[in-house]
Amino acid sequence: MKLRFACAIPLLAALVSGSAAIAQQVDSTLANQPARRSPEWLTGGVIYEIYPREFSPEGNLNGITKRLDELKSLGVNILWLMPIHPSGELKKKGTLGSPYSVRDYYAIDPKYGTKEDLRRLVLEAHRRQMKVIIDMVANHTSWDSVMMAHPDLYKHDKEGHIISPYDWDDVAALNYANPKLRRYMTDMLVYWIKDFDLDGYRCDAASEVPTDFWEQARVELDRVKPDIMMLAEASKPDLLRSAFDIDYAWPLMHALTDVMMDGKPASSVQTIIEQQKLLFPKGALHMRVSDDHDELRATERYGLPGALAASALMFTIDGVPVLYNGMEIGDSTESRSPALFEPLKVIWQMSSERPQFPKFYAFVIPLRKQHPALTHGELVWLHNSDEQHVVTYLRRSGEEQLLIAINFSDSPFRGTVEAGPGYWKEIALPVSQAESTTLPALTLDAFGFRVFQTLSR
Repeated sequence: MKLRFACAIPLLAALVSGSAAIAQQVDSTLANQPARRSPEWLTGGVIYEIYPREFSPEGNLNGITKRLDELKSLGVNILWLMPIHPSGELKKKGTLGSPYSVRDYYAIDPKYGTKEDLRRLVLEAHRRQMKVIIDMVANHTSWDSVMMAHPDLYKHDKEGHIISPYDWDDVAALNYANPKLRRYMTDMLVYWIKDFDLDGYRCDAASEVPTDFWEQARVELDRVKPDIMMLAEASKPDLLRSAFDIDYAWPLMHALTDVMMDGKPASSVQTIIEQQKLLFPKGALHMRVSDDHDELRATERYGLPGALAASALMFTIDGVPVLYNGMEIGDSTESRSPALFEPLKVIWQMSSERPQFPKFYAFVIPLRKQHPALTHGELVWLHNSDEQHVVTYLRRSGEEQLLIAINFSDSPFRGTVEAGPGYWKEIALPVSQAESTTLPALTLDAFGFRVFQTLSR
């Protein structure tokens, strides 16, 4: 459920007003606290978002289980299943309705399969050293939810009518001022972890639910399974204090869109990342996203080479990258609107028509695994001779240093980068120019991406 316009725009407004204004609005106590420590399998991982309706010809949980070996081969280790609960029929959107309009939190949509099918999927994923999290929509339900038998669990207007959150008229807003709702939702969250051995949740519209609810629920969840992850669909600093392990890097995605579509300087990428550090607890972990179920696909927004340039950034800066099903083959299913509420499938044959996409991800995902600097290293920005279009930065950890250069424009780059001393060797890319160079001189194709390595500091 897209919530950026409710929670991220005020944050962005603070960012663009400058560091002094930010400092006035930030909880300085929070900003100086350490973020919650996340499990290692998350900090070094790659998330893969699955829309069960679209992912396989079967459109169900067994269709995912059948393809676990392919996902393992791709190199992802965290499978995020979009909502698997039955969705509402009353006031539904489109042909199928929204998966984010949940009718029964304790059930699985029969079209997706059975609870035994989910147990089998989780078991087989674990056998392959992969984790499974499910989408949890805690802010609202469908209008025909089983919970409607208890109207006191919902928010009401002055006339006593149950209301929708914002203009999301296909769902009804839950009322967390009611202790009975808090108990119901906490017990439900515990149920799925305990009974299905799930590894955590992606929590939809997390900033619309009181932070103290998440903090209290997390304590109970950790008692059941201490090594879970919680992903907040939000960009709200206090969520990462103790409730959530990771959130959405929406401000970065917006900044990148401004660069690639509106001509803003590429240096805006550095600016937004550095400004975010002033807002969040120290060491806060962010999911780096350029494409997901809420977006017009990156291939449509940025063009084919631009989509790869965007992914190059998300896979090489700090944080944890996410792939939405089909990104790895350049699929553009979501460009057919409305996509979320209609029976569309990923066009897997696209892999032969757009070979640069499988080649790119076959390079960049193993690159993260092979180089700890990309998963745990420091991020250091480097100046270059065209910061209107090009970003250059180091990722370094111990004796290892990687230099990354990305061109976010449709014009080739011929210039320099302030790389500093040391011997640099290019890590060859399958979808970029193969020529080597002696830094500080640097060349990049239009939307080009290059990685260099040095073992000296």
